[in-house]
Amino acid sequence: MADNHLHLYPHQFPHHGHPLTPPDGPYPLERVEEYVLMAAERGVTEIAFTEHFYRCFESADVLGPFWEQETTAVAELTRQDVLADRTMSLDSYVEVIARAKEAGLPVLLGLEVDFFPETIDAVLEMVRQYPFDVLVGSVHWIGGWGFDKPHAAEEWERRGRRKVYEEFFELEAQLAATGAVDVLAHPDRVKMRGPRLDREPTDLYQELVSASLSTGVAVELNSGGLRHPVEEAYPGPTLLRMFGDAGLDLTLASDAHMPAEAAWGFDLLAGLALDAGFTHTTRFDQRSRSPEPIVDPRT
Repeated sequence: MADNHLHLYPHQFPHHGHPLTPPDGPYPLERVEEYVLMAAERGVTEIAFTEHFYRCFESADVLGPFWEQETTAVAELTRQDVLADRTMSLDSYVEVIARAKEAGLPVLLGLEVDFFPETIDAVLEMVRQYPFDVLVGSVHWIGGWGFDKPHAAEEWERRGRRKVYEEFFELEAQLAATGAVDVLAHPDRVKMRGPRLDREPTDLYQELVSASLSTGVAVELNSGGLRHPVEEAYPGPTLLRMFGDAGLDLTLASDAHMPAEAAWGFDLLAGLALDAGFTHTTRFDQRSRSPEPIVDPRT
């Protein structure tokens, strides 16, 4: 079993504090080893690091000041968040995972591609030069607004919950339809801080499922939501079942940002996946897939 979504360091958002700033220069191999050891303790034999592209210095020119799409107050909050968190080197990140592979550690090199329709082609052109095993795609901003940030509550109320869900799932469906990435990360992350609709938006879910089927992109079952205010895995049971009924491939993910979180909650994820009709997960290597059976932890 593999954990298909991990990060080397915690985020450095100004409103979260600075728990651990990435070091200058090459990243230590020992940091990777800590994740591997924790995952192994939890029965996970392979991990894929998938650092955010936007966190890397090299992304600045490609993504540009995307926050300028918003009103001044919202734009300034996003600008502060992005610039505070852009503390990593893509080249150094790739280099340490390559060294880990050479040392025989069971790791894969991935990237989390944060989706902006206007720059996705330029991003793909840039990252093509690196030997990624897997690309996971995600939506963390609607335009230039960080809907999942602690300071987002007022803007949620201004825009209206149904409208936010519509805009989020429209972006998720666009991302799925591009075929640009291998896996959709936390595909209902819009619920992260707990703003829920009175009724599940199954119409929006179906649009995402249809777009995913059009390209065959895999979907991710992510335990990070269980550590977030929503206290539910991404995706929730209804959307997960719809993905399973559609026959889409599945990966499991902890979304760890520190070693203690590696492979966190995987027994629960395996049970959720089986209950939703999945029998296998999907492993990636050099952007190619292979199936792996899910072992039921409850038996």
